[in-house]
Amino acid sequence: MGTALAEMTLPQTSPLAGEPIDRADAERLASVLKALADPARLRLLSLIQSAPDGEACVCDLTAPLGLSQPTVSHHLRILTEAGLLEREKRGVWAFYRLVPSAIGTIADLLTPPRKRATKKAPR
Repeated sequence: MGTALAEMTLPQTSPLAGEPIDRADAERLASVLKALADPARLRLLSLIQSAPDGEACVCDLTAPLGLSQPTVSHHLRILTEAGLLEREKRGVWAFYRLVPSAIGTIADLLTPPRKRATKKAPR
């Protein structure tokens, strides 16, 4: 299972909140953002999220990406270690699904507090 978001505490203060983010928090957030900063990984997240059961096996992902199985597995490992995906082994296959709170947590950290309050306020 992913560890970066699960075991790593992301900063409580947004880097956009008007207060400086400390070095350790910036490094933790940057490591997760680095995992997202690849076109193949962004496509993997999209493919997995849009799969019928919200999960996919490596064997389901190689053809749509046009990448080899080892390359897709490498990208999935990076996303899992970043805490963005969960991995469940079933026999010889591993199935991946998005960690529901992971993307929301990152989005909240990158949304300035004023925008966050406006976004969540009822109309």
